[in-house]
Amino acid sequence: MESVTGQDIRGTLPPGLGDAIRGTAEDIAVLLRGAAGTGVPVPGSEWTVGEAAAHLAQANELMADVAAGKARSHGDGTPGSLAAANERALAAFGERAAEPLARMIVEQADAFLEAAAGPAPEVDPITPLGPMSRDVLGSYLLTHMLGHGYDLARALGRPHMIDRVRVELTLPFLLTAMPRVVDAAATAGLTARYTVRLRGGAGFGATLADGALAVSPQPPSRPDCTILTEPVAFLLMALGRLGPWGAVARGHVLAWGRKPWLAPRFPALFAPP
Repeated sequence: MESVTGQDIRGTLPPGLGDAIRGTAEDIAVLLRGAAGTGVPVPGSEWTVGEAAAHLAQANELMADVAAGKARSHGDGTPGSLAAANERALAAFGERAAEPLARMIVEQADAFLEAAAGPAPEVDPITPLGPMSRDVLGSYLLTHMLGHGYDLARALGRPHMIDRVRVELTLPFLLTAMPRVVDAAATAGLTARYTVRLRGGAGFGATLADGALAVSPQPPSRPDCTILTEPVAFLLMALGRLGPWGAVARGHVLAWGRKPWLAPRFPALFAPP
């Protein structure tokens, strides 16, 4: 398949997103090709490096199919159903070798970009987390690769590929997904207004009213709590890879406002799949 770059799809995805998708896939491929083996366990996971890479190859293929307008089902969006769907898919897919999986991850990222360069569909594609525009779907693909790419880097003792630019490109997906992955038990009865800002970059607002969440690219006018966070730490907390107190202890999170004690609660309001 001919490689597609961010320049080739300018105007169909937000600026930089195509390059970030392709670059992240290539970074993951480099990690895998440099590994001595794929049987190494992934920290904090039941998967090995080979299983995590196989999941990435399958997920990239699913996203490419969805972007191309193909109907694909993969759970109902709840953490339990997605985990079960992942395990069924892995059980039916035996490849665990580094080179074939590295190649598939890049090829399917390219396939997504090829699909995204085509005519826009009349209705938003249906993803495992509900309908999304292609822009948001691309952000979803990037977010998913960054999360598992981080896991692979930790398992192999190599630097990860998350940076501020890539984190900002995950925001369209995260803002779309947040209301869909709210932990009802954690938000029950809670009314609060948050402003969340990435250090040196973008921000957003999140408003809870009796447990119901609304998010917006614009912060609320009178937030109860303003959170300023280092971008990489923000994404790792959003994906459940870093706890809020660990981020605070490292100086990666600052909070102020009328209710600054609400800051550590914010990541716990969500149950990421």
